[in-house]
Amino acid sequence: MPVPAHPKIYHIVHVDRLPHIITAGYLYSDAYMQTRQGMGTTIGMSDIKARRLTLELNSHPSLHVGDCVPFYFCPRSVMLYLFYQNNHPELTYRGGQGPIVHLEADLYTTIAWAEAQQKRWAFTSSNAGAYYFEDYCATDDLDAIDWEAVEARDWRECKEGKQAEFLLEQHFPWTLVERIVIQSESVQQQVNLALRQAAHQPPVIVLPAWYY
Repeated sequence: MPVPAHPKIYHIVHVDRLPHIITAGYLYSDAYMQTRQGMGTTIGMSDIKARRLTLELNSHPSLHVGDCVPFYFCPRSVMLYLFYQNNHPELTYRGGQGPIVHLEADLYTTIAWAEAQQKRWAFTSSNAGAYYFEDYCATDDLDAIDWEAVEARDWRECKEGKQAEFLLEQHFPWTLVERIVIQSESVQQQVNLALRQAAHQPPVIVLPAWYY
């Protein structure tokens, strides 16, 4: 499968973090978030988050995975499945997938912003939280990603490729979020409240197909 003409990237976050993101104007890396309290519900696995703070990128020596804001290249990620299953022993978050929001952005627009701001960026062809992964920092290498795996709904045979990531150093601007996608109308009121005072108000769309 060729590289898509207009690849999108997706960051997942608990809905109660939206007001903090909008007020700050940015999504922040885990390294930065460690210094902040009261920013809403943390999702993900604490052990893996800690490991990501120590994993260096070959494409940018001295830059760690945890120094970057992470994105997947697809909605309905492997991590979202873990939230759906809600039984992984290393997962401290137990709220299920319902409150999880997808923030969608355009890959090339994000790269252009990063380069204008002199922020480093990279992408991986598999899970950037694993002990071994390959990373790249040139758009010419986007064919290193297994795009069939990224698009797969049944990813049991291509789990690593499904977890390819885009990584942006330190922070990502709220103004580059193009769409907010939620599972159901049950969290729409929270999203609308968070957006009420925002200068940038991306459309909010209910798409159950992006969930399990």
